[in-house]
Amino acid sequence: MHSLHAGRRIGPSVRRDHQDHQDHQGVARGLALDLGSSRTRVWVPGHGVLADTDVCGEPGTGAGHGRPVRRGRIVDPESCGRMLGRIAETALAPDRTGTVIVLSHPVLAGARQRAEARELIAALGPTTVIALDSARAAAHAGPCGGGPLLVVDIGAGLTEATLLVDGQVRDARQAETGLGDLAPAQPPTAVVRAVLDMIMEMWKQDRHGAVLGALRKGPLLTGGGATRPDITNRIAVRLGAPVRLADDPATAVVRGAGMVLSSVLRRAGAAPALTGRTG
Repeated sequence: MHSLHAGRRIGPSVRRDHQDHQDHQGVARGLALDLGSSRTRVWVPGHGVLADTDVCGEPGTGAGHGRPVRRGRIVDPESCGRMLGRIAETALAPDRTGTVIVLSHPVLAGARQRAEARELIAALGPTTVIALDSARAAAHAGPCGGGPLLVVDIGAGLTEATLLVDGQVRDARQAETGLGDLAPAQPPTAVVRAVLDMIMEMWKQDRHGAVLGALRKGPLLTGGGATRPDITNRIAVRLGAPVRLADDPATAVVRGAGMVLSSVLRRAGAAPALTGRTG
């Protein structure tokens, strides 16, 4: 039987070389960040994804019960600020003149959510802060090709379906459900249903055939949910169409944000050419 997955397959796990991280500690001219509900991922020019950490609690505090980001929203700014401060202290040069930070955010994040996130990032002292929605970030790290693109990001606390046309968001839907809502042995029925419902809603309201065109190519699946065959196979079967998996789907958003950062820094003469792949 043929696989239901077309296009890219899941890439290798993120490699975290501690010695390499130490050798280049505090010298980067920029960062790309993906603040997730369960993990914070950091991309550094020249090295790829150097941090992929659980955000539950803070080292040495014994906290461990709260998460600064839930369902894509920063709910504990102080804790989140301290976490970001530790990241910046480790990766960025003390003199942050000319430093650029690219921050990904949920596609449907409101103005207040984006402003709160930008304020926390600005406190780190970069010269430039670039906010980039997660769907367009994932598209940068996804397969090449023209035409409409349907990006489905299945995270720990949030699932989003976004239609991109000519690189811009044409439509987007969001469901406050994710992998974190599933019990260990629970079938992913709720997550799959949320994805299908969002896609069907977009298809019903699409007057130009962009959703159908994107489905014919196959939606691009990202996030931790895209690493689970029990989710991806069910989506493909129910849609009656192949699905495409980003390389290392769990880090696709931060790698795409990193590719944008790399391009900005190259234009400023501050970074080597990179592909955005994991290190």
